[in-house]
Amino acid sequence: VPVDGSHWLSMREVLDMLRQKGHEVVVVAPEVSLHIKPSKNFVMKMYSVSYAQEEMEKVFKESVMDLFKGGSFLERVIRQYQQAKKTSAMFLTTCTHLIHNKELIRYLEESKF
Repeated sequence: VPVDGSHWLSMREVLDMLRQKGHEVVVVAPEVSLHIKPSKNFVMKMYSVSYAQEEMEKVFKESVMDLFKGGSFLERVIRQYQQAKKTSAMFLTTCTHLIHNKELIRYLEESKF
């Protein structure tokens, strides 16, 4: 479900092509994201999450910056593992908020999404 980042940038081209072929495109995304923003090419359904934009940006920035830090191989592996845990926890939170958003889930069910 979480497709922010390079996944989303690739997916936008697919969505634009679907729209050009006459399909109605609905994007479901958290209010807080790196790249997923409303567009005239699709309907946007957003839901709230329990973290702020700044917090998410910090986690992703730390993850990228950590790649360039020195240290032994073991230290670098441990740091990458810790960053992966933070990112995974954020993705889990994102999915949990979506699943527990009864209004949005009802909309998706009724529209046979």
